[in-house]
Amino acid sequence: MNGRITSCNGSLYQVLTDDGKSFCCRLRGKFRLEDKKENNPIAVGDRVEFIFEDDIGSITKILQRDNFILRKSIKKEWQSQVLASNIDQVLIMATLFEPRTSMSFIDRVMVSAESFRIPQLIFINKKDLMEDVHFQEVKTIIDCYDTIGVPVKLISALDNNLYGDIVPFFQNKTNLIVGLSGVGKSTLMNVLGAEINQKVGEISKSTNKGIHTTTFAEMFRIQPSTYIIDTPGVKEWGLVDMNQQEISDYFPEMRDRRLNCKYGSKCLHLKEPGCAILMAVNNGEISTIRYKSYLSMVIENDNRK
Repeated sequence: MNGRITSCNGSLYQVLTDDGKSFCCRLRGKFRLEDKKENNPIAVGDRVEFIFEDDIGSITKILQRDNFILRKSIKKEWQSQVLASNIDQVLIMATLFEPRTSMSFIDRVMVSAESFRIPQLIFINKKDLMEDVHFQEVKTIIDCYDTIGVPVKLISALDNNLYGDIVPFFQNKTNLIVGLSGVGKSTLMNVLGAEINQKVGEISKSTNKGIHTTTFAEMFRIQPSTYIIDTPGVKEWGLVDMNQQEISDYFPEMRDRRLNCKYGSKCLHLKEPGCAILMAVNNGEISTIRYKSYLSMVIENDNRK
C-alpha cells in the first residue's frame, strides 16, 4: 500500500492513504544516520510504501521527495532537521506584537522555501488587537512583499467568519505553516478543520513570547486533496547548506539582477563597485528592509536569528 506520513512520534509513524484510512507503522530495517546531515530519516509529508500485518504496519520504502524544508538542529550544529517534505506552499504566520516577528525571520523562512522554488504566503495575525501604528506597519510589509509577488494577508484567527475567507489560499495544496511560538498557528489550524483540535497556548508574561503547545510536526487533511502541516513554534531559523554566494539566488528581486554585477556570480553585493544589486537598492528598486535581511544572512556567522 501507499500513503503519506502524517506524524512521527519516536519510532512510530502514522501513514494516511488516499482513501482517508490511517495506519500506525514502524520503519522496516535500519536507516543509517551516520554521516547524514539530517537527523530524521522520515519526515511528515513523505510518500511511502508499507504493508500492514497484525496490529502495526511496516514501512518498506520511502519514495523520492519533490522537495523539503530544512532548518538547523538546535541541539547538534552539524545536523539539520527536515521539517516536512513534498510541499506546495509555505505559510509564514507572523505577528507584530505578543510576540513580535522580525522581518529577518520572515525572510529566512522565505529563503529556505525559495531554495526549492516553493511559493510563499504571509498571514499577519491578531488584527483584532491592532492600533493605528500597527496598521501603518502592515502597509509597509504588504508594500515590501507585493513587489516580489508574495501575498500578505491581515487576519484575526479568532474571527468566526475567517474560514471562508482563507480556505481558497490552501485548496488542492500541501501547505506548511511556520511561525514563532504564540503567533496563533494552532488557533488557525482549528479554524481550518474542526476535527484538528490543536492545543492553544498563552503568551508568557515574563518574556512576552509564546509557550510551545505543538511539540512535533503533524499533517492534517482538511479536504480530499488539501493538506495542512502544523509545525512546532520556533524561536530562531537557521539556514542550512547555503554559501554566501548563493543566498542572493533565493531573493527573487536579486536573482535576475546579480548577473549584471561587475563581478558576476562572485559578487556578494556588499561594497563592490559596479554592483547591480547595490544600485537597485539605492534606486529604491529593491527594498532596504529585504536588503538588510540579506546582509544579516551573508555577514553574520550564526544564521539562527
